[in-house]
Amino acid sequence: MKKRERTKQNYTRLTHPLVRDTKNGPLHRASWEEALDRAADGFRRTRQEHGPDSFAMLSCARATNEMNYVAQKFTRVVMGTNNVDSCNRTCHAPSVAGLSAAFGSGGGTSSYAEVEHTDVIVMWGSNARFAHPIFFQHVLRGIHNGARMYAVDPRRTSTAAWAESWLGLDVGTDIPLAHAVGREIIHAGLVNRAFVERATTGFEEYAALVEPWTLTAAQKVTGVPAAAIRELAHAYARAERAQLCWTLGITEHHNGTDNVRALINLALLTGHVGRYGSGVQPLRGQNNVQGGGDMGAIPNRLPGFQDILDPAHRAKFETAWDTAIQPRYGMTLTDMFEAMEEGGLRAVYCIGENPAQSEADSEQAIRRLAALDHLVVQDIFLTRTAEMADVVLPATAAWAETDGTTTNSERRVQRVRAAVTAPGEAREDIDILCDMAHRLGHDWKFDGAEAVWNELRALSPDHFGMTYERLEEHQGLHWPCADLERLPSSFLHGRLWEADPAARGRPAPFGLVEHDPPVDLTDERYPIRLTTGRRLDSYNTGVQSGSFASPLRRGEYVELCPEDAERYGVVVGERVKVTSRRGSVVAPVWVDTGLRPGLAFMTMHFPDEVDTNQLTIEANCPIAGTAEFKASAIRIEKLRVGS
Repeated sequence: MKKRERTKQNYTRLTHPLVRDTKNGPLHRASWEEALDRAADGFRRTRQEHGPDSFAMLSCARATNEMNYVAQKFTRVVMGTNNVDSCNRTCHAPSVAGLSAAFGSGGGTSSYAEVEHTDVIVMWGSNARFAHPIFFQHVLRGIHNGARMYAVDPRRTSTAAWAESWLGLDVGTDIPLAHAVGREIIHAGLVNRAFVERATTGFEEYAALVEPWTLTAAQKVTGVPAAAIRELAHAYARAERAQLCWTLGITEHHNGTDNVRALINLALLTGHVGRYGSGVQPLRGQNNVQGGGDMGAIPNRLPGFQDILDPAHRAKFETAWDTAIQPRYGMTLTDMFEAMEEGGLRAVYCIGENPAQSEADSEQAIRRLAALDHLVVQDIFLTRTAEMADVVLPATAAWAETDGTTTNSERRVQRVRAAVTAPGEAREDIDILCDMAHRLGHDWKFDGAEAVWNELRALSPDHFGMTYERLEEHQGLHWPCADLERLPSSFLHGRLWEADPAARGRPAPFGLVEHDPPVDLTDERYPIRLTTGRRLDSYNTGVQSGSFASPLRRGEYVELCPEDAERYGVVVGERVKVTSRRGSVVAPVWVDTGLRPGLAFMTMHFPDEVDTNQLTIEANCPIAGTAEFKASAIRIEKLRVGS
């Protein structure tokens, strides 16, 4: 088939500040002084008229740790609120919540290198071959070294092609499948009794919870053959070492945190955590989504993942910052958008995020953003969100024009350095934030990124031992790193294996979670289940990757299995109308043999061509606030000739 011709979407690199004179007037060029004055005046006015909680900060998971630290400090010290969050809420907030509930820490428990030296790898809800290609190279080395890989995914992805077995479950049935695996491990006598008795709580309640989920019962609900479930259970439990990895196929559900807890239960049941080569790994998509949370750019934790509700934690930061910190959690990203609707949130400072196109039910998100009194966007491109702003501030690109650090999903903190000079009048994020703080009565001066990092180190025990010099010497270090001499362990929670109860610390509780099907049910009007994800050639909403050609890129399609394409009478390249209960888009068809009847697939990479998030549902996890991007109900309609 001839490749479909596409026009590349070129986003304008921001090189000078922009302001808007009236609410609906055009953006026009301004000086830095004028732009910063207008931005600060809007924030000041909002706080005076509506209180500190009428303000919110959207921090950036692609910017440095240092920027995220200063952004959350600006929110808490200058504006006096804990309303700070990032796109972590859109993807892996359930991972952080689930891991924290089980282990008291929100990071993955293993290093990437351990995947190369394990016996069994379970990729659950993760097409890492496309979404995390660097990590997948470690997976391939593990397979080469003899590891057996199992892929659990509704689609037979390119990751599944490398698996010993593919378990093609129905969307939204991860908990029944995990419970069936757990029950089989219990009934087969494969529980690591010594670990369970020593290091966990709630086993008896968990065993009772999963008892109804026989292999046969799970097969009926999940669509996975009973024999395949049994094989996975035995392979995982019998392995000396095993890695359980997941991505957004687990988290982007209305019960994403429960999904994460269901998987962690399997690691607790078998003792596959707290040892080299055995652990649980949420694979983070952005280069610094882990670091943003670690730096406190989330509404419930101060830097170093220290709980805001703990008076001792607050007191330490209040002394260092000479301010009072609200003794309550702020708004999550989900809460923020609901508060925009209700009128409680009036001003937003958005750094490096594009929620106008990344949020579920994008039409609703745009309407809510438009209702704000004051929107300031600090970015490197004129995104769809920036086009709506009252003030636009041009920043440097963190991955090429900025000094600092980032933290990947194995908790490794690494140095980044400016390689090129930013264009035009673009300025460092931290310098912009400090100038904004100055206009609002706070005289902050940092002599470069290292000064910010050293302030963070003084307040976060997990990062104290990570000087810039040591990070450079060791090419990165894993947190927690509390010592300036010793090197940290590559894996977490080895304490759970200690014989001394005092050294072992808090036991890890089993998560007692129930099956809860997708909110957006299929029926006669909407008979197809749409799930979304990523492709290897593109990145997020395409702002950065869309301007560059790729031999792999074919634009956005709605992907159907051969049987559904035949049933609807459509062929590859034919444009069809795709409709959910929230909206409609027109997209060409692609046929994928990795899909099963009743399942369609789309991505969010080309919203200017096909705005997939007009279809997705804002049904949110009540614990983490993440939306159910993975389970929308749609219908497919042929277009009339000439339409």
